Amino acid sequence: MTADLHIHSTASDGRLSPGEIVRQAAAAGLSHIAITDHDTVAAHLELREAASTENSAAKLTIIPGIEFSTDCPRHEIHILGYFIDIDNSRLKDQLGIILADRLQRAKKMVKKLNQLGYLIDYDKVAEFAGQAMAIGRPHVAAALVAGNYFNTATEAFAVLLANNGPAYVPHYKLPPEQVIKLIEQAGGIAVLAHPGLIGNDNLVLNIIKAGVGGLEAFHPEHDQAMTDKYIDIANKYNLKITGGSDFHGIPGRYPAKIGEFTISTVLADTLSR
Repeated sequence: MTADLHIHSTASDGRLSPGEIVRQAAAAGLSHIAITDHDTVAAHLELREAASTENSAAKLTIIPGIEFSTDCPRHEIHILGYFIDIDNSRLKDQLGIILADRLQRAKKMVKKLNQLGYLIDYDKVAEFAGQAMAIGRPHVAAALVAGNYFNTATEAFAVLLANNGPAYVPHYKLPPEQVIKLIEQAGGIAVLAHPGLIGNDNLVLNIIKAGVGGLEAFHPEHDQAMTDKYIDIANKYNLKITGGSDFHGIPGRYPAKIGEFTISTVLADTLSR
């Protein structure tokens, strides 16, 4: 059997609801999944409250997870948290601060876009965000596409929303060391997400020294050489080896469906030990 430990839902910037993710993962025969939304555990709160998921999830282990962006100048460093206590008070307090800032950030981006001549309003962004707790750039991009300014969200990012782009606005983020500590305080294990996308292995080593417990060696944007390298590094530093599809359900983006990119169940089992 196989597993997928990196999935995004409509609670952040994914296209499938938490319940639909569970149903599709069960139908694909996965043994374990982790929903790792950006800066929110709302998907896990929803699943806990939804009795309708009990039957489809009977043979599926759902690992409570999250993905944090961290404050690291000139680099995108994301840290995944697994087996976190979603009711932990420190975690909830910090997420409240981050999510409130995300909302204000979206409004600032809309203001910038208006000044640049792209006449969208925040209500349209909120409409595309739907039930998402973590409003982000993908929702702004969707509003730009709906306004006929771009054909795809990818174009909107390339022209306006990419880091340091004309309409980019940074959001509140914790330093990597604080994110690792927060995950551990919530009873979880911190894993460096897609290290190959950082583009700087010295930074990867710094994050390892900061105390992460694992590396996401398997990722759709890692080639075989990258995967092998991060497996070797994980083994050298006695870290857990993980992986996942980073599935969002976005048309045209690989993987197109849950179960298309997976890892061995053995790795998921090892992560929990």
